[in-house]
Amino acid sequence: MPVELPPTAGVPLRWSDLAPRGESDLAAAAAAWLGSGDALLTGSGTAALVVALEALKTLAPRRRTVAVPAYTCPLVPLAVVRAGLLPVPVDLAPDRFDLDPDALATAVDDDTLAVLPTHLAGQVADIDAARAVAARHGTFVIEDAAQAFGATRGDQRVGLAGDVGLFSFGIGKGLTIAAGGLLVARDPAVRAALHESAARLLHRHPLHELMTCIELLGYAALYRPSMLGLVYGRPLRRALARRDVIAACRDDVGLGVPLHRPGRWRARVGVRALARLHAAHATDSERAARRVAALEALPGVRVCRGVPGSSPVWPYLLVQLPDAAGRDAALAQLWPSGLGVGRLFARALPDYPFLHGVVPAAAVPRARDFAARTLTIGNSPWLDDARFARIVDTLRQSLRARAKAGAG
Repeated sequence: MPVELPPTAGVPLRWSDLAPRGESDLAAAAAAWLGSGDALLTGSGTAALVVALEALKTLAPRRRTVAVPAYTCPLVPLAVVRAGLLPVPVDLAPDRFDLDPDALATAVDDDTLAVLPTHLAGQVADIDAARAVAARHGTFVIEDAAQAFGATRGDQRVGLAGDVGLFSFGIGKGLTIAAGGLLVARDPAVRAALHESAARLLHRHPLHELMTCIELLGYAALYRPSMLGLVYGRPLRRALARRDVIAACRDDVGLGVPLHRPGRWRARVGVRALARLHAAHATDSERAARRVAALEALPGVRVCRGVPGSSPVWPYLLVQLPDAAGRDAALAQLWPSGLGVGRLFARALPDYPFLHGVVPAAAVPRARDFAARTLTIGNSPWLDDARFARIVDTLRQSLRARAKAGAG
């Protein structure tokens, strides 16, 4: 089996993490780690969003729309629709993953229940701009920190500045229990509504839990370069061979949103792994700092970063190239190479065929441009300097070829 590097920097599980005994209150452990007084554990980040929206509906029952980034996980609009609401895609700021404040101001009105600024790629989004727009209409702010558990702005963890903070413990999100979500809230009334919504919506599903436990065991056994090709590399290359970019990005999600609670064993695994997360983030940040400098030495290349004064986590590097053709040329070589290079989301939300009828058509040119010019580079400890140099050299050659083509 050839070496296959993971596209994100997850926390590898130890066999001792799988012991059947130990503390099983992952919600309490995560709340303490975040500095939040309370947290609620759900079966996935998507389920967490459904629970949050259903809770906020009880506090503002006449509101019917949710403003979401036009470039985000396609599960987000599915969760919005599952909660009986309408997703409104909002364009991005120029060359940023943040919501554009002007576009957001146009999209939000007195019918808007919530705005979802998103901390993408472990980077910290501009929550202040989203809060300012939301405050004009009494709209709630849900911080989507699914990819940024542990990132900070100033001395505060992300997820605590909005009305609701949302995290994911899915595979690829750093800390994982195979599938899981977490909700936090500052206001007691919102917190109470979250718990009431969870009690109404979330149930135990033994068969689903058994299958997820097997998936977590598989993660513990296969999350290593010698084995990852079986469960990640082969399906990826099959999708690339048939030119199915949506499947290659693993964006071909089902339309349903399972609503369940994680079992105690998976929660115990999460508590044990959480004890190593701070150290993992520190080494990931050191590694990323060196590699960001090398990438941005290439002409026209930039690595997406969060707002000033923030300390991100680095599950992967989200890299923006000068044009779509150059990005595609580089990916043609790097994506099937086993080096942990790929794409985040395949398209802007209105452009997924399976979301037609779910996400309204919208003019979101910057989101489409962002989707067309970005690629991701994994930041796992298995990506050594020699392999990273191969990635940089491939990007350099692609940029040179594009420059020659432009000059010709």
